[in-house]
Amino acid sequence: MKKMQRKDLKILLLQIRDEQKVRDEERLSFARYSNLNPSQIHVHNVFEIPNFEPNIVDGFNALYIGGASEANVLMPNKYIFVKDCLKLIRYASEKNVPTFASCFGFQLAILAFGGKILSQDTDYEMGSIPITLTNLANVDKVYKGIRSGFPAISIHRQYAIELPSKLDLLAYTANCLHSFKVRDKDMWAFQFHPEVDRATVFERLRIYKEKYTKNDQQFQNVLDSLVETPESHQLMANFVDRVLLSREIVGH
Repeated sequence: MKKMQRKDLKILLLQIRDEQKVRDEERLSFARYSNLNPSQIHVHNVFEIPNFEPNIVDGFNALYIGGASEANVLMPNKYIFVKDCLKLIRYASEKNVPTFASCFGFQLAILAFGGKILSQDTDYEMGSIPITLTNLANVDKVYKGIRSGFPAISIHRQYAIELPSKLDLLAYTANCLHSFKVRDKDMWAFQFHPEVDRATVFERLRIYKEKYTKNDQQFQNVLDSLVETPESHQLMANFVDRVLLSREIVGH
């Protein structure tokens, strides 16, 4: 059987971004840390096309789901695309489409599998934070070789503190759960941002300054706390190398 080649990978990015600059940057970030050409990342932006069928992922080698500073998974009446996003995640799981979901994607996946998302408006995680791994992470295809306590970028008001039964916990912080794998499926989700680096979050925070920080001092404190997050980025490379490129091409 013939293995998939990197140059032939075609990935669908479910994008939940309204700000054009962040749209462009997010696509480039996913490509950069996947070690792929940006042309291999095809975008479906839900602010442009809020209603869609789950089979939009058919014909792609993987599904990426990014973050969302302009939306809230707990407000499906306002953000009407949430319903179809949940259907897409369940469809991808049923078809075992390899999936890598960060931040908003993590929250969507929790809801898609019957879990609960909570929310808080103060004292939420923001900046570079240490991620603690579970024992399952030590033998996980994506996490194997990553040390517990590595730093990652995380900015979120919504969060989860328990998982539905079919999800296996891989990582957490003192405040909430941070990563899981769907049992027996090639689907991983991360509350933190493996695709975001220090320079990128610097720029994002400047764009969303008023949304996330109360004053100039808090804003500066968050900026000062940011560190490089190479192990977090390695998770994306591992997903491509160990999951996507290990798959056999159907028909060969």
